[in-house]
Amino acid sequence: QVQLVESGGGVVQPGESLRLSCAASGFTLNEYGFAWFRQAPGAEREGVSCISRVGGTYYADSVKGRFTISRDNAKNMVYLQMNNLKPQDTAVYYCTADTEFLSAQVMCIKPEILTYWGRGTQVTVSS
Repeated sequence: QVQLVESGGGVVQPGESLRLSCAASGFTLNEYGFAWFRQAPGAEREGVSCISRVGGTYYADSVKGRFTISRDNAKNMVYLQMNNLKPQDTAVYYCTADTEFLSAQVMCIKPEILTYWGRGTQVTVSS
């Protein structure tokens, strides 16, 4: 049974950092691409950082230079390092995965084709 569990969310002040973790179980990590999406109240779901099966990455313009996605296949973990957080980063962050050979960019812009989703972790950036 495929399962994705996010952790690491919390309340931070602008300029601070958080690292989100996604614990994957029920499958072999290196056979999947991963994506981090976020959704704020009243807003559309946004793909922020994605990593393909072969390691290519893609970042939304809103987070480029501040967020870094990485994977540790040995530990079955995917991470999202978020630096210099801003109030507009406040959202529920979701980890997603799919086994298709998709580019990182496609994963980030087409959430409807991604198969597995975690339940999300709340990130709040507020002074």
